[in-house]
Amino acid sequence: MSEAASTQAAAVPALIEAHGLVKNFHDAEREIRVLRDLDLTVNAGEEVAIIGQSGEGKSTLLHVLGSLEEPTAGKVLFEGQDLFALDPKELAEFRNLRLGFVFQFHYLLSDFDALENVMMPALIARMPDREASARAAEMLKLVGLGEKLHRRPAELSGGEQQRVAVARAVVLKPRLVLADEPTGNLDPHTADEVHELFHLLNRELKVTLVIATHNERLMRSMGRALRLKEGKLLPEPRI
Repeated sequence: MSEAASTQAAAVPALIEAHGLVKNFHDAEREIRVLRDLDLTVNAGEEVAIIGQSGEGKSTLLHVLGSLEEPTAGKVLFEGQDLFALDPKELAEFRNLRLGFVFQFHYLLSDFDALENVMMPALIARMPDREASARAAEMLKLVGLGEKLHRRPAELSGGEQQRVAVARAVVLKPRLVLADEPTGNLDPHTADEVHELFHLLNRELKVTLVIATHNERLMRSMGRALRLKEGKLLPEPRI
């Protein structure tokens, strides 16, 4: 890279940054320190795995990065914007439009079919029904469910339900997807299919991925892996 290009790249803010994150919880009279002066920088287009033992705080970290929980101290910047300086309405709009969330449990609405479930974020964003439906159908086709638009969750397999959840997360084409153990309830073969789906979204939609996982195969397939230990992130060597 030329010196001019390097200077230009350095001037572009990271997609998401955490600086000095602290997150404490209180249990009766005891304070539990989960995140301890944690720093993280993720650039646009990256695929980052967050690994660590159960109870280390992986979910808490994703919730703070996604502005679902406020840190005890520290900052989260998205393209240079301090998320927790936004008012509640601005923060809710930011989460809906700029972020996608995928959880271990798909949280689909059982009374609605796949298309209607995927449409939800678009409708919340006040997108016209016809456009929201077309966008949802496009995403379901991308994740391999183009022929099952009108199946309800109970009529889909576990892997298919998680694919619907992934389509819902990306229907507004967010810059960043945060996924918390997204294949934790799936058999190994189905989990591998969902892994490939995440990589497809990264390639096709240019979605940046931060995924908390215990799955070694998924961790090895990501561009970068970080281990959360004692409240801080450390690079994870991979063989």
